[in-house]
Amino acid sequence: MLRFCRGIRVLIDPVCSADAIIKVNERANSALLQKFRKLSSVASTSYNGPSYEDTLKIRKEFVTPSAIPFYRKPLLIHKGEMQFLYDHKGVKYLDLFGGIVTVSVGHCHPKVNAALEEQIKTLWHTTAIYMHPKIYEYSEKLASKLPGDLKVVYLVNSGSEANDLAILLARLYTKNYDILTLKNAYHGGGTSTMGLTAQAPWYYPAPGIKNSIHHAMNPDPYTGIWGGKNCRDSPVQTKRNCDCTHGKCLAEDNYINQLESEFKYSLPRGKLAAMFAESIQGVGGTVQFPRNYIKRAAELVRQNGGLFVSDEVQTGFGRTGDHYWGFEGHEIIPDIVTMAKGIGNGFPLGAVVTTPKIAQVLTQAIHFNTFGGNPLACAVGNAVLDVIDEDNLQQNALDVGTYLLKGFETLRDKYDIIGDVRGKGLMIGVEMVDNSVTRKPMEATTFIDIWERCKDMGVLFGKGGINGNVFRIKPPMCITKEDAKFALDVFEGAVKNQLNN
Repeated sequence: MLRFCRGIRVLIDPVCSADAIIKVNERANSALLQKFRKLSSVASTSYNGPSYEDTLKIRKEFVTPSAIPFYRKPLLIHKGEMQFLYDHKGVKYLDLFGGIVTVSVGHCHPKVNAALEEQIKTLWHTTAIYMHPKIYEYSEKLASKLPGDLKVVYLVNSGSEANDLAILLARLYTKNYDILTLKNAYHGGGTSTMGLTAQAPWYYPAPGIKNSIHHAMNPDPYTGIWGGKNCRDSPVQTKRNCDCTHGKCLAEDNYINQLESEFKYSLPRGKLAAMFAESIQGVGGTVQFPRNYIKRAAELVRQNGGLFVSDEVQTGFGRTGDHYWGFEGHEIIPDIVTMAKGIGNGFPLGAVVTTPKIAQVLTQAIHFNTFGGNPLACAVGNAVLDVIDEDNLQQNALDVGTYLLKGFETLRDKYDIIGDVRGKGLMIGVEMVDNSVTRKPMEATTFIDIWERCKDMGVLFGKGGINGNVFRIKPPMCITKEDAKFALDVFEGAVKNQLNN
């Protein structure tokens, strides 16, 4: 299989050794070639698992068919080291997706590894029927990272669990039942959280999924009805023209009016339980909202008896760079915050944080989570919080993320098929289109061709968006500017290759 990138001719042979995977011609760009060879080095630990062919057979026979791996020829990943992954042949890849925005401080970070190893020798599991120090140490430390009266922590194992519990808390506390989310949102795939999610590909035809959950118009400044070049809190704005003046966003006003119409026509006025919102939509394609939309939405929700729930599963823990929590960029303090993914750097861990008054409603009955707050997860969570501070990863997310955003902006201005670049810190989306004027989504096969070429050249991008045409860039926050430069070069090479075909 042949691939071309900026003068580099890459031969990928699935049966050859790692040392022979990459071949290039003499005209290759020397700087990119040097980085490319560096990225194709062999992992220090050899692979001793089932063969690639046996793995495919095992997956087909014993693993749920709903678990579909990336790529036409899926990768068999063997090892992780900070911002890099290695496949079974020892080929090294730059990971720009972090296990779907889950590896926050780096694959197998030494300090996190050490904390887990130390705890695993002492105590694995007790549940909440006995006290153990780790859950209290960790809960106190996590609560110290949140503003206002957000001081009560309930530990769970995933984002879906966290949002499921937030639904229960909101309904119990307000004694109301209806819940509001945004179209294009993703809040989980459980029976209850599937209803919060507002993307058809994630729905199953099962009864009770919506369960008094309503979806408001998504305030997307790029593909939405309204939006323009002055809307987003991002180093990069859309190229859409608009009539907004400085400090006054007409799109924001129009989208808030649409939200207000939900209360006029679809909800019992004054009887809302909650509104859930991601600070930046993740699975939906890194969609940002007009600057003051979330702030005004939260005010409207509270005026109608509801709580505002910030889903920080992807945007929390410094990823957006300018703030520790994504909701801080919207200048609000939520009533409930849900979190997972980066909280445990890949270890199963999630949390719901709320106020003492709201938390008290759970005492009405017994509520129990067998594995939530186990000693192993708390040891890992503790170490992750320390590493974010000690390695200055929030600042690194801001610096490297802004470098990437501006780099992709330059590419957008060069290539008509790059429609939009958006995000903050290391929460980035690049939307691909057939034409930048019409904003028609790029055909799936074309997008996949570019995505595959990037993988063949050593960079693993995520993908998402309702049309499957957005590159999702959410790497471990330890990524360097050198890594970012390499990723930009590879991406541009893949785009140029597509245009030349």
